Amino acid sequence: MSLKQWADNGWLKPHRTSRKEIGSLLRIVERDLNDAQGDISADWRFGIAYNAALKLCRSLLSAEGYRPSHELQHYRTLAALPEVLGKAKKADAEYLDDCRKKRNIVEYDEVGGASESDADELVGFVKGFKDEVIAWLTENHPELL
Repeated sequence: MSLKQWADNGWLKPHRTSRKEIGSLLRIVERDLNDAQGDISADWRFGIAYNAALKLCRSLLSAEGYRPSHELQHYRTLAALPEVLGKAKKADAEYLDDCRKKRNIVEYDEVGGASESDADELVGFVKGFKDEVIAWLTENHPELL
């Protein structure tokens, strides 16, 4: 299903992004990657790394001219990943959705829901994903960088 079909379903709304917005999102990613490697709990490291991943997905969606509608914003932002970068990214979107669920648990329900290895894995994923997103933006929307 295309992003236009998602918008027709009411899952996304048209959005006009800018170099400033994309730059701000990428600076948040840098900040969050640095903070997620600090001496804080695994839960917080995981949550911060998740936020960086979410901002990268938001950058992609914004560059394509959309933003999520009010319901299920995180879910829709992550689920759109294969629609932007291609079906080969479906597993990455599923991994990030699992991270979304875990982040919700550690944010709202319980302490200790994320292990050090969970946090390390997500930080590592986000580092590589950031490079992919920047390469994609450079190729597809250089005016936004």
